[in-house]
Amino acid sequence: MGIDRPAGLHFATRSEVASCNGMACTSHPLATQTALDILRRGGTAVDAAIGANSVLTVCEPHSCGVGGDLFAIVYEASAKKLHGLNASGRSPGRLTLEEFKRLGHKSIPTYGPLSVSVPGCVDGWFELHKKFGKLPMNALLQYAIDYAQNGFPLAPEGAIARKKAKKLFSNYPNFKQLFDEDIKHGEILKNTNLSKTLTLLGTEDFSQHKSDWIEPISTNYRGYDVYELPPNGQGLAALQMLNILEEYDFSKIEFGSFEHIHLFVEAKKIVYEDRAKFYSDLDYMKPGIIDKLISKEYARERRQLINMNSAQTHIELNEKLLTGDTVYLTTSDKDGNMVSLIQSNFCGFGSGCIPDGLGFMLQNRGELFSLKEGEANTYSPHKRPFHTIIPAFVMGKDKTPFLSFGVMGGAFQPLGHVQILMNIIDFKMNTQEAGDAPRIDHQGSSEPIGKEADSNGGTVTLESGFKFETIRQLMEVGHKIGWALPGSYGGYQAIRFNSKNNVYFGATDSRKDGHAAGY
Repeated sequence: MGIDRPAGLHFATRSEVASCNGMACTSHPLATQTALDILRRGGTAVDAAIGANSVLTVCEPHSCGVGGDLFAIVYEASAKKLHGLNASGRSPGRLTLEEFKRLGHKSIPTYGPLSVSVPGCVDGWFELHKKFGKLPMNALLQYAIDYAQNGFPLAPEGAIARKKAKKLFSNYPNFKQLFDEDIKHGEILKNTNLSKTLTLLGTEDFSQHKSDWIEPISTNYRGYDVYELPPNGQGLAALQMLNILEEYDFSKIEFGSFEHIHLFVEAKKIVYEDRAKFYSDLDYMKPGIIDKLISKEYARERRQLINMNSAQTHIELNEKLLTGDTVYLTTSDKDGNMVSLIQSNFCGFGSGCIPDGLGFMLQNRGELFSLKEGEANTYSPHKRPFHTIIPAFVMGKDKTPFLSFGVMGGAFQPLGHVQILMNIIDFKMNTQEAGDAPRIDHQGSSEPIGKEADSNGGTVTLESGFKFETIRQLMEVGHKIGWALPGSYGGYQAIRFNSKNNVYFGATDSRKDGHAAGY
């Protein structure tokens, strides 16, 4: 296919955005403009990220909210150091595994109070602000308060999600507090209850919840140090996949070729079995297991399972982790600080549980516990559930910041991270092209909620843009090819830093309503 777009490769939707003073890339234009305004007022990258995230809780409540959790990686330029924040909440203190058994549940229901875990988002904002903020918190939240109070035009994705939610939650208490109005794309949506909640946030929070500052984990991929946060998230899976794929010479393998897709999918299958068995709240994982899983030696051992002539089996299709809705954003400031932040309610708007008069829904992240006894991710009180949302950060070969990025999309996220890095490092795409390139997904692996792998090999789904000849080759070695619904391949934002010229390059996903801008 010929290159006929001035922006770059044939699938590129636009050029990278470049700036020197600061950059913001989010999934909604109003959030991006909020971040830029904060940066121009002298705020830090963290200030900008908090302001943008709070606006997203108003404009994209189907993907995030103060009733959800948050994770972040912050690059502190003055100290040349990365900081990780786990602002995910724990399970209820009085709900036990025995109670689930008494109620006859083999898995935790998606909706209703049993799937609710303590929201960590707000505490995460305040932890970030206390350590790296500059402008007053009330000034950062004022943008979101104004949009909630005065209204904003509903974006297409939000309108679609809202229509689905009205059908799903119509019988839940307090439903009309969030969904009473039948608002379409382009019409004005208000949430006065949420504006009041955001105004009061500086004085009240969950007293027994506390976010944790943690050390990111990393592996080196072709000279680049790739950082993720340790479990209870799934970022470790991206690092494991990179370790397996590193030994293959992708300078001789074409993007979108049979070899590219086959190796990628087979590596995913291997790693996701480990993900299902070992990933959980760090306090419940075996000592030393992360070091083992992330080691190059272990990758060499597991790589032996890949056969170029046949697709592996022993996997099971599980729909539950494919439905997570999330927001990812990244910001940078004139001093070189950068933030990689992700935040979510999990499934759509969340659990269906709406606190009286507060204007938001509580998350249902607790659904991702296993109810099978004796597993790493087995439910117990005061325990963090397995999490799908993961921010990422890459240091360049010169040991300076290279890329702050993330890819929304439930269980797809590690696959998205690996594809973005391969597109940039192996296939030499720019930051925008790397996100616009057609994506590869695979469903059917074992999952941390207790689902075992099936023997059918799972299903590979490919976005439009891959050659039919390649798809036929994949089928000939045993891959089952399917088709996914729109929105199944995640949403990406990124900021790349050129340390030689001190220039930020921003990108946003054409699959979302997002916006990348700098000044």
